[in-house]
Amino acid sequence: MPSDVIRVIYRKFDGSAHRDYPARRLAEDDLGIWLGVPAGTSSVYHGRPSVEQIPFVLLVPHHAWWTGMFNPPPRTSEVYCDIASPARWEGEDTVHLIDLDLDVVRRRETGLVELRDEDEFAEHRARFGYPEDLVVEAEAAARWLLGALGDGTEPFATSYRKWLALVV
Repeated sequence: MPSDVIRVIYRKFDGSAHRDYPARRLAEDDLGIWLGVPAGTSSVYHGRPSVEQIPFVLLVPHHAWWTGMFNPPPRTSEVYCDIASPARWEGEDTVHLIDLDLDVVRRRETGLVELRDEDEFAEHRARFGYPEDLVVEAEAAARWLLGALGDGTEPFATSYRKWLALVV
């Protein structure tokens, strides 16, 4: 039986800490595993203790090079996708992801979809020596998300709302 609490661990390509927090398993479907993070959750961000001020839902896809974070107001990003390595599960209660810098974001007020942190991706690509196949996968995931967040592709249109309602 899967654990109700999942530890979500993001690292950078060089192994340095990025994010680390507990999340509640909400569901699993053909898209992946849906995790809920309520406000007040203790977390670690860039190696420093933090507390989540706004709840969110995280979708960890089964085999994709991204994760999707779905946010309620007042967060200005309705959907925030990290380009990341496919999830590596340690047992059923810990998921490891490598954050690959690029982010695709849909703004709540305007619906604008934007690619962010291309400069960080280029810098880390050179500094950490990203393998070419990783670069190809990361860039392809970003291109796909740029379209999907704007064209009504699920789960980015409405299907995430039922999970977000469970943590708001």
